[in-house]
Amino acid sequence: MANVIKRKIETSQGSVDVLEVMPIGAGNEVGRSCVLMRFKGKTVMFDCGIHPAYSGLMALPYFDTIQPANVDLLLVSHFHLDHCAALPYFMQKTGFRGRVFATHATKAITKMLLGDYVKVATIGADEMLYDELDVARSLERLETCDYHQQLQPVSGIKFTAYNAGHVLGAAMFVVEIAGVRVLYTGDFSRQEDRHLMAAEIPPEVPHVLIVESTYGVQIHQPRDERERRFTGFVHDTVRRGGRCLIPVFALGRAQELLLILDEYWQQHPELHHVPVYYASSLAKKCMSVYQTYIGMMNEHIRARFAVSNPFVFKHISNLKSMEHFDDVGPCVVMASPGMLQSGLSRELFERWCPDARNGVIIPGYCVDGTLAHQILQQPKTVTALHSGQPLPLNCQVAYVSFSAHSDFVQTSQFIEAMQPLANVVLVHGEATEMGRLAAALQHKYGAAMRVMTPKNGHRERMEFAQESLAKAVGTLANDPPTTDDASVSAVLVSKEYTMSLVHGPQVPLFTTLHTSRLEQLVSVPLGGGRSVWGRAVELLSRMYDDLKQPNPDQLLIGPGPDSEVRVLLRPRAVGPRKGEMSWEACVQWHAEPTADMVADSVLAVLAAALISPLPQAKGLPVSVGHGAAAVLSSAVGEWLGAEAAVQDENPAGAASLTISLDGGNASCNLKTNKCDGSTETCARLRNAVAGLRQAVLPVAWEVHDEP
Repeated sequence: MANVIKRKIETSQGSVDVLEVMPIGAGNEVGRSCVLMRFKGKTVMFDCGIHPAYSGLMALPYFDTIQPANVDLLLVSHFHLDHCAALPYFMQKTGFRGRVFATHATKAITKMLLGDYVKVATIGADEMLYDELDVARSLERLETCDYHQQLQPVSGIKFTAYNAGHVLGAAMFVVEIAGVRVLYTGDFSRQEDRHLMAAEIPPEVPHVLIVESTYGVQIHQPRDERERRFTGFVHDTVRRGGRCLIPVFALGRAQELLLILDEYWQQHPELHHVPVYYASSLAKKCMSVYQTYIGMMNEHIRARFAVSNPFVFKHISNLKSMEHFDDVGPCVVMASPGMLQSGLSRELFERWCPDARNGVIIPGYCVDGTLAHQILQQPKTVTALHSGQPLPLNCQVAYVSFSAHSDFVQTSQFIEAMQPLANVVLVHGEATEMGRLAAALQHKYGAAMRVMTPKNGHRERMEFAQESLAKAVGTLANDPPTTDDASVSAVLVSKEYTMSLVHGPQVPLFTTLHTSRLEQLVSVPLGGGRSVWGRAVELLSRMYDDLKQPNPDQLLIGPGPDSEVRVLLRPRAVGPRKGEMSWEACVQWHAEPTADMVADSVLAVLAAALISPLPQAKGLPVSVGHGAAAVLSSAVGEWLGAEAAVQDENPAGAASLTISLDGGNASCNLKTNKCDGSTETCARLRNAVAGLRQAVLPVAWEVHDEP
């Protein structure tokens, strides 16, 4: 691995980048989860669900407050309808054209749930949000990811999924843009149950945490106590001859409760005559998905699976529909949907609620506005779904939460494990519970943590002042500068908010870029042959101290191989007259600023040597300051972008040109082209004079014969 050194790049002071988080669903409510995050011109949407208490367009997130075409990436945390059921509408009915990701298990189960959602919907066709074709087309675009797999589906956006507990395939997402990390938990649980692992804690501390607040400051009962209350209520109900209804989502907590009931029935032979039904049109398909993704479950269930399939139940039967149900005597029925809004669970509830022998267990969180939430208040009557008639509520109602949502203890420990954490955004919680959790966190962490509780459509803004750092890689990192003011010659490569300093030849090794060198070749016919060549050599030797002549027909000019100009004298292939030797001068160099300037001066000298005898410069008297020397001074100043001036005659009798450049000073004798001053400034002045004097001061100026 190449060494890497980071060097700060100077930027304007006070420059900050603003990150925005805006829920358009699940803001001070539970349902239709949909949260937008914007940063550096990129937009990421987390989840896209419907509200279980509403139908039609009323159930959707507030898509009218955003521009769907501007959303670059949509990440789906899990398969529950309040997190994914608006996907077909958003993907097929709006201008959204971004990419969509979920885990493999989430995609597989979402396909079944959305298809079933369309089939069993009780609203009219004109209120339907989408049809089966929309579902199929949306799922074609839904891409999959694995836990701990870092993906970069959009330029500038990286994300990694982590196990969130909650349900099979549930994921929390860490999104990184320009070095700023945002963690969206979705629904998560830090407590391992009978088949799911606890949610992970990502290895890197995020800059922003978007976390559910479903239970606020409430604390779940221990799992053993919950299971004891649950099985006790079921046992008491069937013992008195009643029917026990357990409304659940088709997938999620249902599988946990099935494992508990099957084990309890196995341990109590006196209950073997009491049937237990799992009433779901998706039951068989659901079980096949769970068996397929057994590797995503905890060690306990994997160990059982090595012996026998734990989801092949001995005491639980599948109930396809009411036509197959013989409603005689005590029984236990687990039916969906979980909030009693419609479907088989609602039908059974309305049939059984007048009988005091019967019982209903609500095993998870209930959204305000649903029938499940309503019956927990123990009203005397409820309203029938289709007839609108009041029904007496005489059956027993119990609430035993098996909800795989984080409670106050889990959320607090999760946040504590990610300190220092400066920004927390609470979503997916009723206003009261969310406010209590915010107050508790603010009391604990004080000014060190900003806790936000945005409503739907409200933007929370967070500022990030980032240092611009360039990483020196390759050979540059092996030989770093020893002082802060040292200069480095390198290529600055900027890609997706990161910068690297790379030595030119190594650019292809550390980037996707390719380098090339342009070699220039200019041939000048020399009509005078070697005599003209000799005059040119003499002129160039006066101009350049570093001129080398390896042989009579070759000149090398320049400080090093990268900026070296080669001048060759060679015979031409065809002479103008038969039997007469014809010559040409070839000027070769690699294109770069210094070599280009030297080559220009060489070509000018060759042209001058063709038309003039060898001049001897006597120097420029001050009296010509408004003539050639002044023009040369102006040209050098413009060339270098420096202050340049012609000075009085020096003791040697020649005018000199002085410049001030980048804090360095240098002077050049216009007779000898000798320079004095700082080394770098001298080199730049000498090259500039050499390149310009032939154009500004013709070779014929003040020519005299050798004495």
